[in-house]
Amino acid sequence: MSPDQNGAPPQPTEAAAVGRKSHDRFGERRPEIIEVAPATLRRWTRRDLLVLGAGAVAGMAVGISQLPRPTRQRLGLELLPDDQWLLNKALRFDDDVAEALYSPDRLVPTYAKSQITPLKNNYNGATPDPGYIPAWQLTLDGLASGLPVSLDIRTIMIRHRIHDQITRLVCVEGWSAIAAWSGLKFDDLLHAYPPISRAKWARLESSVNLDADGNPDPYYVSLDLPTAHHPQTLLATHYNGLPLTVEHGAPLRLLAPVKLGLKNIKAITRITYTKDEPRDYWAERGYSSYDGI
Repeated sequence: MSPDQNGAPPQPTEAAAVGRKSHDRFGERRPEIIEVAPATLRRWTRRDLLVLGAGAVAGMAVGISQLPRPTRQRLGLELLPDDQWLLNKALRFDDDVAEALYSPDRLVPTYAKSQITPLKNNYNGATPDPGYIPAWQLTLDGLASGLPVSLDIRTIMIRHRIHDQITRLVCVEGWSAIAAWSGLKFDDLLHAYPPISRAKWARLESSVNLDADGNPDPYYVSLDLPTAHHPQTLLATHYNGLPLTVEHGAPLRLLAPVKLGLKNIKAITRITYTKDEPRDYWAERGYSSYDGI
């Protein structure tokens, strides 16, 4: 059995030392200034206007479809498709557009340390008990080698360079927060443990997730590999210079600032690479599946 499968988790004193070291690396950064030439802003083409108009009409149609059926009948709009069908179509269209516009060269803004704001614990259910941490391991499956690999947090941090970034996390509920994160790039993990040939997706799971009553409720998200390769996508180990707490996904969570917060899964316990799009917790509950921003 390889050392990867037997590595012991770091002792609290070691974790604290790593946290202090990571904290020291954070320095002030100037806010990113994005300049757009005035001529570009004035360049409204016929296609721009048509796309804008189509989007407005589609948005209005979706909004109307969410009205109660008696209200739609009273307004003479009962011939529109049922609300769920049209909403699903709109979500799929939105996903397709977001995926088509994705670029690995488009970076989200980064911020100065002085701009950090509080980040609340937004577990969908109850916060897990920290008792899972000592025995925690990350299992990688769907690898080119054909064999699964298990890694403890100490091995992960020793074998990979830790990167720092201060970015905004955007929640589908309408709030956002700026936080300092440290961790290995997902891209580095993909190069260290290559996925199967023609893999296009990663399924990330958290077996320690709980529902609102504290019962086991495994959480899982689908992540397209282009997003996993994005230079700002981290498997985060630290938050604001200190090791992750349970509330923020200890000991390893996804930090993909080009995605909405519901994709940023906490306490990851397994990553599986697949050719076909895997299941997604919130997509199965009526939300979008791509969730790009």
